[in-house]
Amino acid sequence: MQTFASKAIPFYKNLQFPNSIKIPKSVQILNPFNKAPHFYKIFFNRFFNNSQKRTFIFGINPGRFGSGITGIAFTDPVTLTEKLSISNDLPQKRELSATFITEVIESMGGFDSFYNHFYITSLSPLGFTKNGANFNFYDDKQLASNIKPFIIEKINVQLTFGANRNLAFCLGSAKLFKYFNELNNEHKFFEKIIPLEHPRFIMQYKLKEKKVFLKKYLKHLSLTQVYSAKL
Repeated sequence: MQTFASKAIPFYKNLQFPNSIKIPKSVQILNPFNKAPHFYKIFFNRFFNNSQKRTFIFGINPGRFGSGITGIAFTDPVTLTEKLSISNDLPQKRELSATFITEVIESMGGFDSFYNHFYITSLSPLGFTKNGANFNFYDDKQLASNIKPFIIEKINVQLTFGANRNLAFCLGSAKLFKYFNELNNEHKFFEKIIPLEHPRFIMQYKLKEKKVFLKKYLKHLSLTQVYSAKL
């Protein structure tokens, strides 16, 4: 029987942005799996080496200082070293979103327990930069429209890894959720999508209220125990 890891690793290994999709001239593709191919392999083989179904959590797209260099969603080099014990020669810098997600994971029993129940990915599994900065695909209407087939295809492939299709989470409660929810209404990936505020928004603009948002995350993510009973 194939495991979640045995399906996920080839997906990321072969991930390429289609040449047929037009992007703005000022925007560049960020493919972390060309940069750090061995980190995600170690990660998946350690935490996803079974056929357990996971609840999917979707971010936007990889960024330069987290998954954009580690190849692991919402995981910066510090987390890679200190929490996952994966040796690397990357600059040991923290990334705000990764810091918050790490706290969520540890509050839910640690990495082994968390990843046995959840899989974190992004609507666009490849990232974008513009003028040397992170760029969210939905901030350009034409790009957001052009990459829809790519996003739809990659979601469908990832569902085959082993998805709890009763429920998914969206890390973005405004533009990203609107975009994702419209896609889901059309393609029926999941029965229900629950939006949560993006970790960077929390850490950058609502830091004093971090404990409130952490409790909200824990409350909603715990809903998977209810939905899992339907599987």
